[in-house]
Amino acid sequence: MYVIAVVAVVLIAVLLYLLDRGLKAVQTGRRRRDIATRMAPAMAYAEEKAKQKTQAKEASSALTSVLPAIQQPEKGPRRVA
Repeated sequence: MYVIAVVAVVLIAVLLYLLDRGLKAVQTGRRRRDIATRMAPAMAYAEEKAKQKTQAKEASSALTSVLPAIQQPEKGPRRVA
C-alpha cells in the first residue's frame, strides 16, 4: 500500500515538473516571437542605412578615380621658426 502511494507521489511530482518545463518553453517561444516582431523594422532600417553608407563610399571612390586630387608642388622641408 505504501509503495503505491510513494509511486503516485513521485509520478505526480514528475508530471508537475514536465508541465512546468513545457509552460516555460511556450512562454520563452512567445517572448522570442514578440521580440522578433518588434526588431524587424529596426533591422530593416539598419540595413538600409548600411546600404546607403556603402553606396556613398562607392560613389566617393568613383569620383576620386575620375577626378584625381589636386597635388601640391614639392616645396621641400618645412621651416619652423
